[in-house]
This record gives sequence, C-alpha cells and structure tokens, in this order.
Amino acid sequence: MAKFTNFHVITTLLLLLLCFTSQIYGKEDSGDLGKCGKKLHGGCHDKAKAFKSKLIAIFSILVSSIIGVCLPLFTQAIPALQPDKNLFVIVKALASGVILATGYMHVLPDSFQDLWSICLPERPWRKFPFTTFVAMLSALVTLMIDSFSMACYRKKNDEIKGILFNGAVKDVKSKNIGVHHHHGDVVEGFKDAESQLLRNRVVAQVLESGIVVHSVVIGLSMGASDNACIIRPLIAALCFHQLFEGMGLGGCILQAEYGLKIKAIMVFFFSATTPFGIVLGIGLSNVYSDDSPTALIVVGLLNASSAGLLNYMALVDLLAADFMGAKLQSSYQLQIWSYVAVLLGAGGMSLMAKWA
Repeated sequence: MAKFTNFHVITTLLLLLLCFTSQIYGKEDSGDLGKCGKKLHGGCHDKAKAFKSKLIAIFSILVSSIIGVCLPLFTQAIPALQPDKNLFVIVKALASGVILATGYMHVLPDSFQDLWSICLPERPWRKFPFTTFVAMLSALVTLMIDSFSMACYRKKNDEIKGILFNGAVKDVKSKNIGVHHHHGDVVEGFKDAESQLLRNRVVAQVLESGIVVHSVVIGLSMGASDNACIIRPLIAALCFHQLFEGMGLGGCILQAEYGLKIKAIMVFFFSATTPFGIVLGIGLSNVYSDDSPTALIVVGLLNASSAGLLNYMALVDLLAADFMGAKLQSSYQLQIWSYVAVLLGAGGMSLMAKWA
C-alpha cells in the first residue's frame, strides 16, 4: 500500500516540476520566435469570462469524474452488473473503446501539434517523428512495468501461497481421501485466482498512471488559457471524456478487489487531477504560455508518453485480455455486442476530438 501511494506522489511531484520548469524557461526561449509565447487580447480573449468558465469547469469535471469512476464500484449491488455478468462485459468494452480513442484521437494528435509547432526550431523537431518514437518507447516501458510488476507480486506471494497449499494438503490428508488429486486441484485453483487478481491490480495501477499524466496536462492547458470561446465547449467535451474514461478505470479497480482505502486513493487521484491541473494553470496563467518552446516540448513529450501507455493498456490489457478470454470466446453473440460497444465508445470519443 505504501509503494502504491508513493508512486502517485512521485508522479504528481514530477508533473509539478515539469510544469514549473516550462513556465520558468518558456518566456526566455520565446523571445526570438516572433509572437510565440505572447498572450493575445480582445475578441474571445477575455480573462474575466474565461475565469468564470474555469470555475464552472473545475466543479463540473470533478463531479463527472467522480460519477464515472464510482459508477462501476457501486454496481456490485446490482446482480446484472456483477463482473461475471454479460452486461458488465459489454459496458467495460464500451469504456475500453473510450480509452483507446483517447490515446489515438486526443493525446497523440495533441503531441504532434505541440512538437511540430512553428514555435519550435525546425531541427530537430520537424525533422524526426519524436511523437511516435516516444509513444513507441512508452508502450515498451509499459510492457516492462507490466511484466516486472507481475513477477514482483508473484514472488512476494509465493510464501503465502505455499503456506495455504500446505495447509490444504494437510487438511486433505487428515480426511484420507484422494490426496494427490485434491492437492493438484487446490494448487491450480489458488494459482489461477491469484494470478488473475494480480493481473487486474497491475492493470488498474498502470492505467491510472497514464490517465493522471494526461489529465494534469489537459487541466494545465485549460487553466492557462484566457480564450472563453474555446473553454466553454471544452467543458462539455471533458465532462463526457472523464465520465466514460472513469467508467473504464472504475471497472478495472472493481476487478482488482482493492480494500476501501486503496479504492478511495485511486478515485481521488483520477477525480482530482484535471481540476488540480486547471487550478495550477490559473495560478501560472501570468507566466505560463502554451506556445513557449519549453512548454511545447514538455507537454508534447508527456502527451506522447501518455498516448503510448493508453494505447498499450487499451489494446493489450483491456480489449485483448477480454476478447481472448474464455467468456467471450465461448459466445459469438456476446463478442458481437462487445465489438459494437467498443465501436460506439471509440466513435463517440473520436467525435469529441472536434472540440477537445
């Protein structure tokens, strides 16, 4: 539990450091690049109106995030929405489609836009595809984290499982019935259940880390902007985004079977990161500029990293794991409905790319 909390604290501190670095050096770098890094005034650029919209955004996005991530956690009381039911599988497929489209249609294009900006020197930024390169590395690093985390968890649980297995064998021996047969069943049962639970916990933690990075970047950009015409439609788009992305994460948290404290920590970090980014952006709005070279590089690289992580998690740990699993493989009808749900989730999120 301590390592889990420290991971989120370190992630948050790293983001804060990057944000402050970008605002400190951004103005110095923008001096030789014409209008880059300069604040615009007039028209839609109304600081007072933008500030009111940001306050509305903080509250509405916070509420949408809490509803989205908590909804799967509260459905345990509804029999039709239990994790082993068909409806839960379809809803999870919908949310997985949302996460997949978030990586491909929102985060990745934002990174391209940042790192190919005219406010950056042509060499090396427009001579090499840094966005796809960093996204590729991020996906590979995510695979490494996935793999090493599973190995670490399994190693820590070997001793506990050994005690449980030995206790089960002694219990079977005391009854003098089919010792070898029952021992094998007990061992396999423990291994399958433990392995799946550990897998679900790794997926939930790694997925949230990618969402947290992306959410802070989105909030920072909105908070630093004084363009009221952009912020207003962005609020609705981000509420939709956080609601369905939260449903996907909430489903993973539910399957991870965490205790109440860990669930509360994960819900808090998901729900609070975008509003926190907005507040941070408001505080830095006088010195932070979205199109200063350093800010573009930092945000662009963060977005590329987040995109690689989200794409990997959506395809490998969520969609592939479910569609190649026994439940969906045993029912063509359920597979078809799940694919429809994925397309609806990805399609709806792709449509939101027009505004956010």
